[in-house]
Amino acid sequence: MKSQYVERIIDLTSPEKNVIYNMTHEEAVNALRSGDVEAVRRIDGQFSLVSVDGKTIRMARSIGRPIRYFIAKRPDGPNLIIAERIDEIFDYLKKEGLENQFHPSYTRMAPAHYITRIELLGCPDPNPVYERFFKPQRNKYSPEDPAKIGEHYIGTLYLEIRKWLQHSAKTGPIGVTFSAGIDSGAVFILTYYALRELGENPSRLKAFTLSVDGGGEDLIQARKFLEALTLELFMEPVELDYSALDWKKAVKMVEDYKPLDIQSATMNLSLLQGIRSRYPEWKHIFYGEGGDENLKDYPIEENPELTIKSVLNNMMLYHEGWGVDSIKHSLTYSGGLSRGYMRTYAPGDSLGFEVFSPYTLPNVIEISEGIPYIEMTGWDHQKLYDLKGEIVSRGIKAVTGIDMPVFPKRRFQHGAVSSDIFRKHFPEKEIIYRKEFLSLYE
Repeated sequence: MKSQYVERIIDLTSPEKNVIYNMTHEEAVNALRSGDVEAVRRIDGQFSLVSVDGKTIRMARSIGRPIRYFIAKRPDGPNLIIAERIDEIFDYLKKEGLENQFHPSYTRMAPAHYITRIELLGCPDPNPVYERFFKPQRNKYSPEDPAKIGEHYIGTLYLEIRKWLQHSAKTGPIGVTFSAGIDSGAVFILTYYALRELGENPSRLKAFTLSVDGGGEDLIQARKFLEALTLELFMEPVELDYSALDWKKAVKMVEDYKPLDIQSATMNLSLLQGIRSRYPEWKHIFYGEGGDENLKDYPIEENPELTIKSVLNNMMLYHEGWGVDSIKHSLTYSGGLSRGYMRTYAPGDSLGFEVFSPYTLPNVIEISEGIPYIEMTGWDHQKLYDLKGEIVSRGIKAVTGIDMPVFPKRRFQHGAVSSDIFRKHFPEKEIIYRKEFLSLYE
């Protein structure tokens, strides 16, 4: 019977997209197969992994790599399909004549930072079992020394960028999607600094800034940022017409319907298409994605489901959502950035880029979760928002000696266009995005 189960497991994932520094892919899969959460935590890098042990299937991923799965029914037993995307699962089912069993909401996303275990026992198959492999210690740093926290956080971020340069981006140009906000600004400075420290030519680096119909504040901000550092020669504006925006295409690519994620993905897609049209062979794109989640820098007032207490009391709320044991947890999508990173990953992957954000790696998140936010902010919203700029700028100074300009927070989708164009292009209600997504499978 075991061979029968194995024959019904279709793995459509792409192991070659994993970046693992300290072991081979086979060793990482064996660590997962063991079910040992500490062994999986020791996997250093960005990964999505699948192991098969008879009827027991395990999956594990970091934020930067997606995994989805679907169980189809055949007369002789269950058929588990594992892939990165919903449409890959649907295409397989169509080839097998099983598409009548499909609905996108029946697919499942394996949540980041957990081992997802499935037992293929037949009808009915039991629910997956989740076991956390990444559990950072919270509040472990002293609230009296934000400079030291910044040095530790940015030092770890720098090491991850340096590792990526030495492992995955050894040659060729490197682009940073650059709004000159705190996160993309830090990634740009640290990449520039790492190239110099490694003896590489910094001219490999470009800062790509999107502007649609000449609007948005990011382009102005980006110029100010780089001019302050006398590094303006690295700037490359990507100025596009309104016609370059296509939120419906973004829905199809991201396979989601959350307005903020689709808005961000629309801008990301337009920017990457602009880069690709200029540079057909460009490969490496660095992002500041995840920096807001790490330092909890989202406007709480804009989300009626959140309070500052829920944000600061719940571990990795912005990374994982309410958690796998919560009634609000979406089996179809997981939660937080575990879900939302498709807004970054999918457009880049579809256009042949290798995308990387060091903020999404567990080693970096581990530092940010150790910050004693409650003691440092006293539950004050504005102090929480200001804390990010202080920690990052102090860390950049400590690691590189560079004084980094800090500007007020602004979302990517708001900084690349004027408010009039934004309102013209994007629907207000989530239901419109949801209907567009479901229409892909009607």
